[in-house]
Amino acid sequence: MTTERDPVSPQEEPGGGPPREDGSHDQGPQVRTPQDEGAPEQSAVDEQAAELEEVRDRWRRALADLDNLRKRHAKELVTVRGDERARTAASWLPVLDNLELALSHAVSERTAVLEGVKAVRDQAVEVLRGLGYARYEETGVPFDPAKHEVVGLVEDPSAEPNTVAQVVRPGYGEDEMQLRPASVVVSKRQE
Repeated sequence: MTTERDPVSPQEEPGGGPPREDGSHDQGPQVRTPQDEGAPEQSAVDEQAAELEEVRDRWRRALADLDNLRKRHAKELVTVRGDERARTAASWLPVLDNLELALSHAVSERTAVLEGVKAVRDQAVEVLRGLGYARYEETGVPFDPAKHEVVGLVEDPSAEPNTVAQVVRPGYGEDEMQLRPASVVVSKRQE
């Protein structure tokens, strides 16, 4: 038995569907595999995720660089301030030395000039103390090479050996903030 096929209508050309206006035929539903379905979209999503991660990484690095720069600047600022403070305070030292010299020569007179010079000296000492360089000129204390500079030795039976017997020039500041050590005469052991 033979079946007769219907002739193909002009609307149903072999190829799947009715002809389009441009003369091409609709291929009908195409079968897509799961790999084909998301491949272009998934690759775009992966590309965007990679770009986003790269931007996040650069952002984190920029924040870390900024934080490191801020910390380095803060440390440098402390150093610069300390150096400037030391330079300023050191410029006061000759003034103080000259005032001390004037006072040592004027001990016998109590005039208004002498009192004025003392006031200026006290003011200069206070300026240095305010800058962090307190004056020290204690006698009878143990010799400390970090605070004292020996300019002479003396045999003093009333003093303990290795103690400051006389301060020739006062010192200013302590530890890392020292402008200069005190010039002292130290008692030595009696033999």
